[in-house]
Amino acid sequence: MNIAFYTLGCKVNQYETQALEQLLTQRGHTLVSFEGEADVYVINTCSVTAVSDKKSRQVIRRTRKTAPDAIIAVCGCYTQTHPQDMEGLSVDLVSGTGDRTGFVDLLERTWAERQPVTALDDAMKRRTFEVLPAGGLEGRTRAMLKVEDGCVNFCTYCIIPYARGPIRSLPLEEAKAQAAHLAAEGYQELVLTGIEISSWGHELRDGTALIDLVEGICAAAPDCRVRLGSLEPRTVTEDFCRRAAQLPNLCPHFHLSMQSGCDTVLKRMNRKYDTARYYESVALLREWFDRPGITTDLIVGFPGETEEEFGETLVFLRKCAFSAMHIFPYSKRPGTPAAKMPGQVLKSVKEERAHRAANLAAQMERAYLEQWVGETVPVLFEEEREGLWRGYTTRYTEVTAPSDENLHNCLRSVRIKSVEGGSLRGVLV
Repeated sequence: MNIAFYTLGCKVNQYETQALEQLLTQRGHTLVSFEGEADVYVINTCSVTAVSDKKSRQVIRRTRKTAPDAIIAVCGCYTQTHPQDMEGLSVDLVSGTGDRTGFVDLLERTWAERQPVTALDDAMKRRTFEVLPAGGLEGRTRAMLKVEDGCVNFCTYCIIPYARGPIRSLPLEEAKAQAAHLAAEGYQELVLTGIEISSWGHELRDGTALIDLVEGICAAAPDCRVRLGSLEPRTVTEDFCRRAAQLPNLCPHFHLSMQSGCDTVLKRMNRKYDTARYYESVALLREWFDRPGITTDLIVGFPGETEEEFGETLVFLRKCAFSAMHIFPYSKRPGTPAAKMPGQVLKSVKEERAHRAANLAAQMERAYLEQWVGETVPVLFEEEREGLWRGYTTRYTEVTAPSDENLHNCLRSVRIKSVEGGSLRGVLV
C-alpha cells in the first residue's frame, strides 16, 4: 500500500504517527505525501477544543472529495471521544487512541476486504503502556520519546482524560533502551513527551518519579541533549532541581503549564496549584540553573474571568518574566464542565485580552533574548531558509546564522550579534 498521513494536535500525536509510519514501513508499505495520490489516507485527529474537532472533520471531508476511491482511516482523540461524528463522513476505518499495532492490522484488513471497520476500546479501562518504536523518518534532528500516556487531572476545560484514560508509564529500563537506540541512530536531541509527563511513575507505586526517569535517560544517551515536555509546577521541587542541575545534557528549558495567573480562575479550572506554588517553581529553577528558558501556556477569557482577574494574571506574568508564551483564547469544549459554566466571555473580549497578553509576552521574550547578545552559545541546526540556517539553543531560543555549509543536524557554536524579532542572529565561531 501507498500510505499518507495527516496529523493534527500535540507532540504525542506526532510521536504516535511516526510510530505508525515505522510499523507500516517495516511491513513493506510505502509512505507518500498526503497532498498526492495514495491508496490509504490516515488522519490522526485532535479533540483538545471544538475547533480541533472542526479541523479534523474538514480534513476528512476534503480527503474523501479528492480521493473518492481511497481507503480513509481515522484515529486519535476526536474519534475516541466522538465516534458518532464519523457517521456520514464516508470513513472506512475508525479507531481511537489505543492499540496502535492493532490499528496497523486493521488497516491492512480494511484495504484487503474493502469493508468498513470500527474498533474502539474504553479508554478509562486501560492499565498498561503500549510500547511503540521511537524515532521517525530520516532528516529530523530531534526525536520524540513518549514516556507516559493518560491523565487524571480532569481540568474543567479539558476532555483529554476521557480520550486517553488513566496514567500509564513507559518502564524505566525500556525508556533507557529506547534513548540509547535513538542516540545510536544519530539524533542529537531527545524530547520527552506524554500527555502529562509529570505523572510518570505514578501508577508504578515503587517510589520512582520523573526525575529518576530523566536521570536514567540522560545517562543512557550522554551525547544527546535531553529536553523535557510540559511540566506541572508540583514537579519542580528542591530535590528535582538539585538532581536535574547535575545532568550536563539536560536542556535548561522548562515549560511550566500555567493557564492563568489568578487564583480564583485556577480554582474554577480545577488546576492543582495556586500562583504561590507556581512562582515557587519559577524561583527554584532560576536558583539552580543559569538563565533557564521558562515558557508557559495561558488561557484568556475562561468562563467568569473578570477584568480584575485578568489584570491579576498580567501582573503575575510580569513577575514570572517568561522567555516565551503560548496564548489561547478560551474555546468552549462540549462535554466539559467549563462549557456549562456561567459567565461565558464574549469573543471580542477574549481576543482583546489575548492581544494584550501577547504584547506583554513579546516584551518579556525580547528582554530574555537581549541578555544573550555578545555571548557564544551551542546551536543545533535544523534547516536553511533564504541563506540563513535556523536552529535552537538548549534553552529553546531560535538562532539564525549565515553559512554556505550544510548545517543540518550539526551542533555548532554561534556568537550572538543581535535580536531579530523573536529570534537571535549570530555568526558561526
